[in-house]
Amino acid sequence: MRVSARPRKTRTVCISHKEDADGISSAALVAKAFGAEPVLVDYPGQMDAIREAAADPALKSLYICDLGLNKKTQDEFVEIMAALRRRRVSVTYVDHHDISPRVAKKLRDIKVRLIHDTRECTAVLVHENFCSKLPEHSSFVAACAAITDYMEDRPAGARLLQMYDRQFALVSATVLTYNIVGHQRDTDEHAKFLQDLVRDLADSKYPHQMPGSFEFAQAQVARLADVLAAVRQNMKKMSHLGHMEILDAGASGAVNFVLGLSGRDVGVAYKERSGHGAYAVSVRGSKACRTHLGKLVGELADAAGGSGGGHDRACGASIPKKNMKKFLRQMNARLKA
Repeated sequence: MRVSARPRKTRTVCISHKEDADGISSAALVAKAFGAEPVLVDYPGQMDAIREAAADPALKSLYICDLGLNKKTQDEFVEIMAALRRRRVSVTYVDHHDISPRVAKKLRDIKVRLIHDTRECTAVLVHENFCSKLPEHSSFVAACAAITDYMEDRPAGARLLQMYDRQFALVSATVLTYNIVGHQRDTDEHAKFLQDLVRDLADSKYPHQMPGSFEFAQAQVARLADVLAAVRQNMKKMSHLGHMEILDAGASGAVNFVLGLSGRDVGVAYKERSGHGAYAVSVRGSKACRTHLGKLVGELADAAGGSGGGHDRACGASIPKKNMKKFLRQMNARLKA
């Protein structure tokens, strides 16, 4: 009698943004709902991670969360997704960054499940679409993500936040953010911490239940106080934006100081990415800013030989060092226009 071969093990993978609470929370919710294996990446590393996952013949379901596309990545992204769909791999892409209507149509045409809404953060979109598969605690995880993405006033985010004491949620979201931002270096220790954080959130743990989380957040606050002093002393102003190169901290942690202290409608902070010949750039806009910064930064970054994009008042980019000054000048000119 012929014995049938043992079925090959299959994989469900979630590739998500590692640099903020929205991406980490999205990975945790997808891991809980579908048993997905989290793969955490930054924007420059997302295509490498997608290529690697797509090359695995055991891949059966792929979730991609909080990773915006740009002109340099979108065509290859569509090609990889089409190849996966031909293999009957289930693909779900959840995001709230601006997407080209042409690209969105192509993804839908090849039967990628596209969950996209620029009005809510990604973790809230995950929660809203898969809440039947998630425990009650998941609403708190999504609410914290909405706070840290400055989207807690949006309809779904506000509804989730109303379920909890506001101060409790704000403290939890803040501790979560400081722990994520403080573990971004490319080491095994930091990668393990972020993976453990995804697991803890999926297991319905609050930030205060994670050993050492408050102490680590306190240390990050002390460092940011030093950053604040440095911004006061070294920030530069143009007619429509303030900017500063950051040396001893992350750009994302300093950019709001630059925005606030410059008195301009846009703040830009940038830090050299070691070994890449480029700056990691964070951009923030005030409520008075009427320019969609994500679209503007994406366009200018592409022209500068880099990549970027994001939300209307919060976005980022990778800009070659030699073109950073030109990038700032062009942004200032476009803001004036």
